[in-house]
Amino acid sequence: MGLYMEDELIAKKDLLEMTGISYGQLYRWKRKQLIPEAWFIRKATFTGQETFFPKVKILKRVQSISEMKDTLSLDELAERFSPQSVTKIVLSETELLDRNIVSNATLTIFKEFGSVQHRFDFHDLLAMFFLDHMLKAGQMNRAEANDLLNVLKESSHKIYDKNSCLYFIRKMGVSMVFIAADDVALYFDDGVKVIDKQLISAGVEALKACIEKSSRDEISKEDVQS
Repeated sequence: MGLYMEDELIAKKDLLEMTGISYGQLYRWKRKQLIPEAWFIRKATFTGQETFFPKVKILKRVQSISEMKDTLSLDELAERFSPQSVTKIVLSETELLDRNIVSNATLTIFKEFGSVQHRFDFHDLLAMFFLDHMLKAGQMNRAEANDLLNVLKESSHKIYDKNSCLYFIRKMGVSMVFIAADDVALYFDDGVKVIDKQLISAGVEALKACIEKSSRDEISKEDVQS
């Protein structure tokens, strides 16, 4: 049997030591919802109950908070990291291409999938963002792209408050795309190859960062031209 497990965990004491943040900071950020409640995982150990975190996600989040806390308030950071905040983002077809959010090839495939609108909400943008990543990596062909878009379309309004993970697997030339909600361990037989695995929350943050960077670049360009 092949085993494909979620991120390894890091103990709270190791997290505090590695990052240099205090116990008070960690729980203040939790109260302000900068760090999701679901990331605080209580597990039994030989010394009793201890708190663990998904290592990759918590280290990335602490780094992001530390980098921005001097320029943004905790409330502003909470808004930035809130899954609901992304639903307000809408971009036009021209903005998508001019800002290099996705490639023209990805946009074309998305429109062939059945999208006739010229403005796209964040659910559409995220689907294109994941598709663009897999196409550029040479992991997915055009036929498989429809499977990805179907899964994301069906699940788009259910995944933002969960530690969901997008999987793209293949066995004997047959591919499958699915979303696993919450932190789970998945077991596959030896013939299954995991082509890609993407944390939905990480994709959301990456897309938000990409859009924000492109917006800053656009403003800087206008300032230079003026």
